[in-house]
Amino acid sequence: MPTFPNHLRGEGPTNPFPGVRVLERRLGREIPHQLGSNEGLDMPHRALREHFGDAMAAHVYSYGDAEALGIRRRLADQQGIPLDAMLVDAGADSLIALALRAVTGRDEVVVSTAGTYPTFAYFARGHGCRVEELPYDEGPGRLAPDLEALARAAHEHEARLVYLANPDNPSGNLHDDADVLALREALPETCWLLLDEAYHDFREDADAAYGRRVLPGVIRLRTLSKAHGLAGLRVGYAIADPETLAVMMKVRIHYAVSTLSQAAAEVVLDHPDEVAAHVAEVRRRRDRLAARLGELGADVLPSATNFVGLRLPSAELAERVHREMLAAGKLIARPADPALGHVLRITAVSDALVPGRLEILEQALVRG
Repeated sequence: MPTFPNHLRGEGPTNPFPGVRVLERRLGREIPHQLGSNEGLDMPHRALREHFGDAMAAHVYSYGDAEALGIRRRLADQQGIPLDAMLVDAGADSLIALALRAVTGRDEVVVSTAGTYPTFAYFARGHGCRVEELPYDEGPGRLAPDLEALARAAHEHEARLVYLANPDNPSGNLHDDADVLALREALPETCWLLLDEAYHDFREDADAAYGRRVLPGVIRLRTLSKAHGLAGLRVGYAIADPETLAVMMKVRIHYAVSTLSQAAAEVVLDHPDEVAAHVAEVRRRRDRLAARLGELGADVLPSATNFVGLRLPSAELAERVHREMLAAGKLIARPADPALGHVLRITAVSDALVPGRLEILEQALVRG
C-alpha cells in the first residue's frame, strides 16, 4: 500500500472550520441560533430573490456541508459505494489537484499518457511534480493509454503516482476492469494509481460490481458534470479507503462545494430515472453520430463516453477543420498535444446531429 508524504502522516492538520452542519451531527441536535458564524445571515437579498426566487436564495446564506453527507448518502444508496469511502469536492478537476496534494511531494515523479486529459499534467506541474508522459498505444481502431508502458515507467522513474483516465479523454477508449486491476498490481508498491472515471456513467457496465469497489492504493474520481448535467455547479466525488480520504481532507478547501450546488445535486440524484434516460439517449446519439461519420469514411474511435473521437489523415487537416468550424461558430475539440494533433472530438449532443451542423467536417471527410 502506498504511503503519504511525511508532513501528512500522523495527527493533523485538522480542519479548523468544520461548519454548522457537521457540528450539528456531532452534537446530535440542531443549532437554531447561529450567532458565531461571520456569514451575512441577515442579508435581505431582495435583488437575488427577485431574479431567482426565494427557493434559490434560501441556499446562499450559510457555508455548505463540509462533508456533503446528503450527496454521499444518495450515491451510497444508488451505487452501493460505502458511505465512508467517498469524498465530495468541486468537480473531478478539483479532486485531481486534491489527490496530488495529498499523496505527492515536490520533485516527485508522476506518470501519464501524453495527450490524455491535460488538466492532470497542468496541476501536477503546478504542484512541483516531474511529469513523465508516454505515447498512446495506437493502431487500427485503437487509441489507448499503454498500461504496460505506464507500469514500466513507474518502476523506471520510481514514480509516486500514475494517472489513468478510463474511459479515456480524448480517445474514448475503455480498458476492461481486469486490465486496470492488473495495472495496479504491476505498479510499485509505493506508487498510487489515480483513476479518473469522469465518464464512468456512460459505460454499458456502469452498474457492475467493479464500479463500487474500493481498491487499495487507488483513488477513483467521478463527476456529476457529464451524465447529471451539473458542470456549472462543480460537484464530483472520490472513491478511496477512509484512511486515504482522511488525508485528503487535511489539505482540502473547507467549503469547496457550495450549499446551492449540494442542494441541486441532491435534487438531481433524487431523480435517477431522468439521469438514466439521459444517459441512454446520449449513447444513442453517440452511436448515430459515429455511424454517420463512419459512412463518410472517418476513422471513428470506439467510445464509452458522451463523445465521439475520430482520427483524420493528418494534423494539418484536423487543424484546418477545427479552425474553419470555429470561424463558423461551431466549436469542436482538438487536443493541444502535438501527438494527438490529428484527432478531433465531438460531443454527442442533439445539436451535433442537426443536418448541416458538421458540414465543414463532412466535406473534408468526403474529399479525403
